[in-house]
Order: sequence, then structure tokens, then C-alpha cells
Amino acid sequence: MKLPDLLFSALIGAVASARSMTPMASIAAARVLGDRTPGRLVLLDQPLVKYGALAMGVGELFGDKMKTAPDRTVFLGLLARVMSAGIAGAALAPRGREQAGAAVAVATAVPLAYATLAARKQAMARIGQTRSGLIEDALIVAAGAAIVALAVRR
Repeated sequence: MKLPDLLFSALIGAVASARSMTPMASIAAARVLGDRTPGRLVLLDQPLVKYGALAMGVGELFGDKMKTAPDRTVFLGLLARVMSAGIAGAALAPRGREQAGAAVAVATAVPLAYATLAARKQAMARIGQTRSGLIEDALIVAAGAAIVALAVRR
């Protein structure tokens, strides 16, 4: 196994560190457009799951701006990151390396959740919750889309 083989899995884990639903939403969007992921992932071929992932991705972008939104490092936030990163990391790994891809994505997502939270708190202190959230959204959604687009075309 070479590191570049799992690079997309690691990168999608980094996306999950900031937005838990964006990795699955990015893959679901690719599936809606007819793209196939390198790793085998039949879960997102189910219409309810595929469109549900898209809806949850959009919903998270709105929910994050609420004053009552919990930190991404609370138990349920980390659990969502583990699940989403694992599924997306497996999908972006080479066929037959899905378990390794999931592990790499989770190992990236969890520690980076603390780093991205610290960065977000600094940004919130400077420019406020909504503006910092919108900037983070733009960066993370663009990163998720780019990572998946590159992975499905390789």
C-alpha cells in the first residue's frame, strides 16, 4: 500500500473534521451525477440514503450558524464525523482497500476536529459566528467537491 493510494481518503477525513455531513453529501452528489467512486459503496446507491445525505449536508450548513449549535468535538459530533469519514474514506479508497481508507479518514477526521474547532473559535472572535461559518462552509464544501471530483476521475 502506498500513501498516495489513500490520499483522497485522508483528505475527505480532513473535510469531515470541519463539516460532518459534507463528505457523504459530496459523494452522494457525485452519485447523482452518475460518477462512481473507486471503492465499493452500495450504501449511497440507495435513493433514500443518497438524497438523505444531500439533505443532511445542506441542513448542517444552516444548523451550524445557530447560536445553540454544539461544538464539533462533543460526543455526537465526533460520532457523526467518524461515521461520515469512515464511509467516505472507504468510498474514495482503491477497490479492495476500503477498510484502510475508512481507517485513514477517521484517523484524520477526529484529531483535526479539535484543530478546526480552535481555528473556527478564533475566526468567530474576529468576525462573528455567521461570517466565520459562511467562510468555513465555502472552503469545506469546495474542498469536498474537489476531492471527490478528483478521486472519481482517477
